[in-house]
Amino acid sequence: MFTIGDFARHGRVSARMLRHYDAIGLLRPDRTDPVTGYRYYGAAQLARLNRVIALKDLGFTLQQVRAVVDDEVGADELRGMLRLRRAELEAAMTAAAARLAQVEARLRSIESEGRMPENDVVVRTIPAVRVAELAATAAGYQPEDITPVIGPLYGRLFPLLAAAGVSPSGHGVARYEDDPAADGAVIVHAGVAVEAPAGPLGGTGVTVVELPAVEAAVIVHRGSMDHVLETEQILARWIDDHGRRAAGYAREVTLECPEDRDEWVTELQLPLIV
Repeated sequence: MFTIGDFARHGRVSARMLRHYDAIGLLRPDRTDPVTGYRYYGAAQLARLNRVIALKDLGFTLQQVRAVVDDEVGADELRGMLRLRRAELEAAMTAAAARLAQVEARLRSIESEGRMPENDVVVRTIPAVRVAELAATAAGYQPEDITPVIGPLYGRLFPLLAAAGVSPSGHGVARYEDDPAADGAVIVHAGVAVEAPAGPLGGTGVTVVELPAVEAAVIVHRGSMDHVLETEQILARWIDDHGRRAAGYAREVTLECPEDRDEWVTELQLPLIV
């Protein structure tokens, strides 16, 4: 038999935690001295302790942990609980990775302050282009808001075009506009250049629109669009330094999009007020 201190050391937990588990009936000692109140544990109880800690580390509540270790949860239900928890953890990891990417982008932007290479920005007339596009609303213009919206839009767009017998004739063109129905929200348009009549494309939900010619300040971004912040702010500083004003959001024209997102090449075209 082990004292509570010895059992805590063998289990790599605190004696305080063991007292709490005893109080809630999750892990009772094998024996409690009726005179001193000292708790004593057996080595066999380490197995239950290990299961309790493992389930707790997976994010289950102590009530759920107790149901599992007391065999109140069947194997199928336990598998379902574990799959759900796995999905939650994967989603949290994805969100954390996205936040880390944005922190890195902000850091690069801070580090580049005062070092803007003006020759990276050019002003040119962008000819009119006809694009087939799908649209949806994002909560904001931050990359972490845009990415989960625009990816699925493009995932749907190309199969719909193929089913309608329409082939892309040029680059992908993403554009944005403020959503008048929700403060801060942005309407995301995921499109690709096509040669097709303007208007709805059958019953696909795809719309073919004519984007007018514009004068734009243009810069090329290399890498994942999750890291576009620094490039956008170079463009913004150029606009301010040259006394120009932007007419809305930049269009994003995909020049190269290999499987490795870090190898993407995207042209940002920021329309200017003439």
